Amino acid sequence: MWLGIWLAVAGLVLGVLLGLNIPLVLPQVYAKYLSVAALAALDSVFGGIRAAMEDQFDNTVFISGFFSNALLAAVLAFIGERLGIDLYLAAVVAFGVRLFQNLAIIRRHLFKKIK
Repeated sequence: MWLGIWLAVAGLVLGVLLGLNIPLVLPQVYAKYLSVAALAALDSVFGGIRAAMEDQFDNTVFISGFFSNALLAAVLAFIGERLGIDLYLAAVVAFGVRLFQNLAIIRRHLFKKIK
């Protein structure tokens, strides 16, 4: 279990370092879509780490949740843009709350392991 967590963290760090060092410029039009998709992906990653710490991790659930969350968030941003409403903010709030809840649970699990 710990090997999987460390591999996930190493992959996340490597991805962030690569993303910061690759000179890729995306148009401003895609900013809303990318922001909610990134939050949805982070929510899935932290949910997967939480599930692994609780010994309930299922790869099928993780993969399907990863892509369906990102797709749903992008669809919300698209529909909101067409309606002229900042509907993507609903996804930002929802994924932000879940992200912090998962992070709090992961932190509690780590503190229990240390004691």
